[in-house]
Amino acid sequence: MSFKRLDADDACPVRDGFAMPPEWSVHARTWMAWPCRLEPWGSHEGLLRARVAFARVARAISGFEKITMAVRPQDREEAQLACGKGIDFFEAPLDDSWARDIGPLFVVNEADEVAGVHWRFNAWGNKYLGFDGDAAFGARVLEALDMRMYEGPMVLEGGSVCVDGQGTLLTTEQCLLNPNRNPGLTQQQIEERLALYLGVRKVVWLGEGLADDETDGHVDNIACFAGANRILLHMPRSGENLRAMQDNRARLDAARDGIGRPFEVIEFPEPAPQERHDGRRLEMSYINFYYTNYGIVMPSFDDPADADAAMIMSKVFPDRRIVQLAADDIVQGGGGIHCITQQQPAGRIASPPRGWR
Repeated sequence: MSFKRLDADDACPVRDGFAMPPEWSVHARTWMAWPCRLEPWGSHEGLLRARVAFARVARAISGFEKITMAVRPQDREEAQLACGKGIDFFEAPLDDSWARDIGPLFVVNEADEVAGVHWRFNAWGNKYLGFDGDAAFGARVLEALDMRMYEGPMVLEGGSVCVDGQGTLLTTEQCLLNPNRNPGLTQQQIEERLALYLGVRKVVWLGEGLADDETDGHVDNIACFAGANRILLHMPRSGENLRAMQDNRARLDAARDGIGRPFEVIEFPEPAPQERHDGRRLEMSYINFYYTNYGIVMPSFDDPADADAAMIMSKVFPDRRIVQLAADDIVQGGGGIHCITQQQPAGRIASPPRGWR
């Protein structure tokens, strides 16, 4: 894979005054994608259960803000029936259902204009064959919105990064430095691209993600920002994830954010181990939740830790309504509630430059 050298005169979000806002900023809408690939769910029954679970999440989010469900034309009738009223639909070719990873990452400027960055996508290091529809999805969304689009100059999934809106980005070495993503780029070159296209000054590198995570350690399963210099962290008491999470905790304790502040780290428990449909470990995490306008939609796993996680979340966000939904049928496909959602920030749509198409 070849990468264009970044030039000082190239148009990019930072040079045009844009940066990625934090996920808790006000949303114009949420984007989702209707499940359509059989393989992640293991069977037609598993796919059906996933669709029911996706619809449940969509209905919950629609109580807080607008939601648009991307759907293949042949699946639209089923999706409309499952999701009910109050949800918009956007017909597009799709290969899978993880809107966080295939959708654009939106950026805003001081004039409250919103633009989008469309990144390269290779199905998490070519783990699934046939991903042309997903690889083009971000551009299709931005074209439908008639929004200014920047071409992100590397492979990047939305679930692999998290920003605080104040210049700091969280990610993992396991994912962004993985040779199945951007083998031609050094760590410094990756940081330069994140800085220019997402508006960050400091990249905080965690080590590994959860064991048997087919995304190669997406950060949205293990850590996220919850306000200025505050981080929520997945932390088991024992088991095969303990060593990696202890290392991540040590890295966070030693790190500083983009303006030099230490982090306050709040730990969340890990549910008891379960098996995925294919026999691999089912990676469940309460960190894989979604910010809505005035609310939080977080997972439950029919586990004793569900109540403790909801209590911690309510203490962290006393002014937000906490909605906890069963997510077992979602994580069977390899992701969680955060993975199936993508926020579009509120603001005026930044018009495309002349001749962009």
